[in-house]
Amino acid sequence: MSKKDIMFGTWLNYKNQSKEQWLKFFEKLNTAGINDFFVNGSPKNLNSLINLTKNTSINIHGWIWTFNRPNDEIAMKNPGWYSVNKNGKNSYDMRPYVDYYQWLSPFSRGAVNHIKNNIQGIANVKGIASVHLDYVRYCDVFLPSTLQIKYGINQKLVLPEYDFGYHKNARSTFFEIHGCDPINIQDEDLYNLWTKFRHNAITKVVKDLKIIANNSGTSLSAAVFPTPEMSKTMVLQDWGNWDLDIVSPMNYQHFYDEDTHWIAKNVEVGVKKVGSSCKYLCGLFAASLDPLNFEKAINVSLENNADGINFFSASGLTDEKLNIIKTFN
Repeated sequence: MSKKDIMFGTWLNYKNQSKEQWLKFFEKLNTAGINDFFVNGSPKNLNSLINLTKNTSINIHGWIWTFNRPNDEIAMKNPGWYSVNKNGKNSYDMRPYVDYYQWLSPFSRGAVNHIKNNIQGIANVKGIASVHLDYVRYCDVFLPSTLQIKYGINQKLVLPEYDFGYHKNARSTFFEIHGCDPINIQDEDLYNLWTKFRHNAITKVVKDLKIIANNSGTSLSAAVFPTPEMSKTMVLQDWGNWDLDIVSPMNYQHFYDEDTHWIAKNVEVGVKKVGSSCKYLCGLFAASLDPLNFEKAINVSLENNADGINFFSASGLTDEKLNIIKTFN
């Protein structure tokens, strides 16, 4: 890969500021070689940024929280849309771990239609580089190791309060197929089928969202957990079989008490899984890496055939780190 082919991006939230302030921000990062901006904002917000940067090399992607929809005004009017844990608690009422966790269910037709409408709204924005899915999964069955310590939770085993996917539609459909209510599963083989059943529900939605994005003339991208196997276990997210246009695994080493060798291995595994039809952008948590390891993390990602790097987040890109990025262009 030549230097000019490396794709550098960053995640950021839209904020109300003047055109001059936005242009100054974009120019600073663009000069360092960052062309792709994954912006969490409304279609109107995204449209304004696209118009502002239309004569530049900048690409604006629409970053959207997909299944985790805290305080969504439309969803909140429909408690039956929410994901349910093994204890029967609905995410409408019970928010696991943190207050901003409020999960919709892939087994609710109303919830899925609402999600599709959200994605269509982003896809309709003229000139949008991709619809970028985040939280396209279930609630964490297992937290990363350092977060388990932070929240004082031991998750060596699956705990029912964090084991989601038990929406009434899921239970009835699984029972029709396998003759067993998943609440009562004791057999390991049957539990594996139940896990795959939940994987497939998310995968089906993603494939439908890809059709929406592609039919609207744009791409579908997603932020996902570090590796396909980790993702399937930790959050029931089978992204290796999603057929995305762009995937950005969040290889945030500090959450797992790991280092750049771990990042390198994850990239190698992920690139091999998705193949050449999907661009692989290694997600790096900029503020967690000192300058030496920041540069090393970029190097090992590219050496293992990542198409580029996505930095979380723009606020963590200091002048020193922008100068490091510049050396790769």
